[in-house]
Amino acid sequence: MTQGFDLVEGVAAGLEDRAAAWWFVQDFAEHWVAPLAEGDGWAEADLAAAEERLGHRLPAALREAYGRFGRREDLTANHDPLLGPAELHLDAGGGVLVLRHGKQGAAWGIPVDELHRPDPSVVLETGGTWRPWLDRLSVALVELVLSESLRAPEDRTDHLEPLDVRTLLGIEEGYVQLPFPDYPVFSAPSGSRWFAGDDVLLREDDGGALYVRARTPEALADLRKNLPGTWLNADGA
Repeated sequence: MTQGFDLVEGVAAGLEDRAAAWWFVQDFAEHWVAPLAEGDGWAEADLAAAEERLGHRLPAALREAYGRFGRREDLTANHDPLLGPAELHLDAGGGVLVLRHGKQGAAWGIPVDELHRPDPSVVLETGGTWRPWLDRLSVALVELVLSESLRAPEDRTDHLEPLDVRTLLGIEEGYVQLPFPDYPVFSAPSGSRWFAGDDVLLREDDGGALYVRARTPEALADLRKNLPGTWLNADGA
């Protein structure tokens, strides 16, 4: 693992409570993307303006995340972006505060009747129906940062699809599964599994697709050798 930062241990700690989640995001940014810096978060005035417009107080977990890294689009907005405070809105029925939009039509939000909770649950909308997603917003934001890292516009990400039995076995035997709870991904109704190896992060969706992010081009090349297949970005490597 990266010197000074163990991805497996970091995720496990980050899922414990929301304070640990923000430490994980800080460490992940420092070792895998770029360190957090002053100005990476939204100002209190931005959050207060959103609350006044919405008529609802934002949960503590959302305020904390916005204040620490909410403006870092390289962490939160490579594919399915976390909305900024001025973009937050209620869904058509008025029962969900929408905080993230997916490029393939999905949306994520917080039930309005849970906005009083410091770390409320998050729901996922697909096909016009909201359904449970993750029990705590802080866990959902850790997942968001990791998922968005898989779509980083650089030479350290790749995608393999479809997956055969040999590849699935190679993932399970060659990499450490991260302790995420079971949860659906809008493109993988049966759920996703996260894995990590030396300087690599993997998400296997429903047994049908694999998304990977490496910390270095060399680590990505090694992963492709370990899991042979028709990698989407391999020709440009």
